[in-house]
Amino acid sequence: MSTAPIPVITEDPYAPGHLADPYPLFEQMRQAGPVVLMKEHSLHAATRFEECRSILEDHDTFISGAGAGPKNLHYEPSWRAQGIMESDPPIHTEMRRSLAGVISPRGVRSLRPAFEEYATELVDELLERRSFDLVKDMAEVFPLRVFGDAVGIPREGRAENLPALGAANFSTFGPDTELARQHFDAGAGKNDWAMANTARENLSPGSLGAQIWEHADRGEISTDQAALLVRAMLSAGLDTTIFSLGATLMSLVGNPGEYAKVHENQKLVKFAVDEAFRFESPFQSFYRTTSTDTVLGGVELPAGTKVAVFVGSANRDRERWGPDADRYDIGRQAGGHLAFGMGIHQCVGQPLSRLEMDVLLTEFARRVRSVELTSPPEQFLHTALRGWSSIPVVVTAA
Repeated sequence: MSTAPIPVITEDPYAPGHLADPYPLFEQMRQAGPVVLMKEHSLHAATRFEECRSILEDHDTFISGAGAGPKNLHYEPSWRAQGIMESDPPIHTEMRRSLAGVISPRGVRSLRPAFEEYATELVDELLERRSFDLVKDMAEVFPLRVFGDAVGIPREGRAENLPALGAANFSTFGPDTELARQHFDAGAGKNDWAMANTARENLSPGSLGAQIWEHADRGEISTDQAALLVRAMLSAGLDTTIFSLGATLMSLVGNPGEYAKVHENQKLVKFAVDEAFRFESPFQSFYRTTSTDTVLGGVELPAGTKVAVFVGSANRDRERWGPDADRYDIGRQAGGHLAFGMGIHQCVGQPLSRLEMDVLLTEFARRVRSVELTSPPEQFLHTALRGWSSIPVVVTAA
């Protein structure tokens, strides 16, 4: 067992400059050791693939119920009721079983026709315009419409409330910085809207949200848990999907040779998506808490230690992905990336996100021969998420 001091990282991974381009510092952190101490926040962090994966797979030692951020929710109150992402067994088991029962392979397949219909409509509109924004006019619009309909929430108010709520929610997954407070303040009141509109009486009959409430009717989960799960579904199929769509589109625009392959053969879309999840992970980091004294990568961690899991770094780790880990390559075997987590907390909603992305990007790639930037893209800076707020382009139809 190593008794050497834990390497100290003096640069702040949550500083705006590093959030804009995190990968050089991630490389320094990986080189420094299996576990490092972030001096600015007095918090431990894991950035290598093997250590991050081992944390995510060991839910007994590295628990979620103390919060996905630096605050220990066993001792500090959360700003909202804790949902499935911030719970441990047996509560987590009950909630996940109900959510997985709704997001079944058959249930997800049944959504495809409606998704495809709107994808065709949206791409029709975009091709008429030729010049548009891949984020504002596509990556945001599509999930808000199709997934909001699938969950069964009212259309009115989605765009005004849900993206800001997601950014506020995930701002608590990192330190309390000025940027995090800005996102949190911008989400004021949005959670009330979401909880009201995920209530049983506001959901469309037969929708995914209504099916969650059926589990509450059978006594499998509580009514409070039902509302939390419908809200969690919105995060699973909406917030991160918007960022993932933007990241995939940006990766393809930045690598026209890779886009040409996808345009030529739309069966490659799923590989382009998986590589984008690895290359630009929508979740960059979140926290786990040690339930007992433990050892990680030869480093002793006392019980109650908060550890940042930088999956955005793990998914660029050359020890796992090879010397070209910083290159976007749709021919890479990207399966096994950590963008959706691992173990019992692996994102149960990922089939929904993948379906949305597959349907829209397949339609887009089939009908668009080329896509080019018309001005520099704008990043969406966030302490836990990575994405784009604007990608202005011009396209040429096939």
